[in-house]
Amino acid sequence: MPNKWTVFAIVAGGVLMATIDSSIVNVTLPVIAHYFGSPLGGLVEWVVIGYLVVVAALLLTAGRISDIVGRRVSWAWGLAVFTAGSALCGAAGSLGVLVGCRVLQGLGSAFLMAVSPAMIVGAFPPQQRGRALGLNALVVGVGISIGPTLGGVVVEHFGWRWIFYVNVPLGVLGIVATLRLLPGDRQGTRGPVDWPGALLLALGLGGITAALSFGSELGWSSKPLLGGTATALLALAGFGIRVRRVSEPVIDPGLFKNRVFSSASASLLMSFVATFAVAFLMAFYLEELRGWRADHAGLLLTPLPLTSAIVSPASGALADRIGSQKLAASGMLIAAFGLASISAIDETTGVGRLVLGLIVIGIGQAVFRAPNNSALMGSAPRDRQGVAAGVLATARVMGQSLSVAMAGALFAACGGADASVALRLGDRVPLGAPVVDAFLRGLHAAFMGCTLVALLASAAALVRGREPVV
Repeated sequence: MPNKWTVFAIVAGGVLMATIDSSIVNVTLPVIAHYFGSPLGGLVEWVVIGYLVVVAALLLTAGRISDIVGRRVSWAWGLAVFTAGSALCGAAGSLGVLVGCRVLQGLGSAFLMAVSPAMIVGAFPPQQRGRALGLNALVVGVGISIGPTLGGVVVEHFGWRWIFYVNVPLGVLGIVATLRLLPGDRQGTRGPVDWPGALLLALGLGGITAALSFGSELGWSSKPLLGGTATALLALAGFGIRVRRVSEPVIDPGLFKNRVFSSASASLLMSFVATFAVAFLMAFYLEELRGWRADHAGLLLTPLPLTSAIVSPASGALADRIGSQKLAASGMLIAAFGLASISAIDETTGVGRLVLGLIVIGIGQAVFRAPNNSALMGSAPRDRQGVAAGVLATARVMGQSLSVAMAGALFAACGGADASVALRLGDRVPLGAPVVDAFLRGLHAAFMGCTLVALLASAAALVRGREPVV
């Protein structure tokens, strides 16, 4: 049995790689859009969304596979596919090819995200679970904190392709450490993988997100959009029916009979819908409206994840003593306040106000996530920890993809996407110009939508009741 800190170090390395990749892509998306001549919306959003949708669609299946074949095998496989996908992303010759390679990256990431919480929970005793997940959140925060600054510097000096190439040596190192330091693990669960259920889930999640992404371009009442949305809804309905009829479904529906588990899952999903798009939107605001360089924009975005990283371990440790309900609800109220504060920014807003708003959102994230994740994992039976970890990660990445799609749809619906193209192609635009007003109108609508979802996440955290404290 490996030392718990050896397991944590290996998991932390993989999580760090994946989170750096996520935050690098967000902050450099305006540069990628400009390189391929694409506006904000539609296909360029799918550089982020395509990756996330694949992860969300496969996470539950990946969790199930890890319960069958073992977490070490699943982890090593995820690292290998993610590393290969990163190399191919860096070599992509068109925006469509880049999105396709991001899908491959997402396949590997699905295994990393599904397995990592279960590996940590399995390595630490129950009374240290919140602290361990808090430390894991610290690693996530460090990765996301490094990503914007690192991405800006890499883009400015080496080009956008190197934001993907940087994963290759990290991935190789992680594979070697996994194979040499972690022994094989035997899992008690056996049985088939529900591939038809996984396909139905993928069609449903992908279709709903695609509808939000392309609604403004195709028209919200267009036949392709309505047909795709109907297909997605039917697929989700079919998935709901299937999980009740097969012996070994992608997800055990019995988990959601536990009010703590179902509430923690719902509030986690909404928390990411509310907050993930902040970096996505702020990158376009800083680089296109304010004219900042990518490395400067990345540096300004650092306070949000850095604050979350600093606060998360204390929040997780506190949850071990008092439970998650009040902490989770309070965290999303704090995040809603921060989102509301930046929903009124304009082309003259000072750096201090921007940083303060991001710090408040980061504090809210930290107060919410480690306690909420501890409650979710702690409410699942031990022989379903892989599936529970898959639910946790699915809620996270589905929230992320919906956040980008929702924010992009609101931004485009209010004229922000067209204004973004005009700002990119034109010279310096005077303050108060119609194109500036249109950009800000879209930005404000997107941030206010995020604020409302954060309030809903807080309410969802309150209805769970008080879970047992170990």
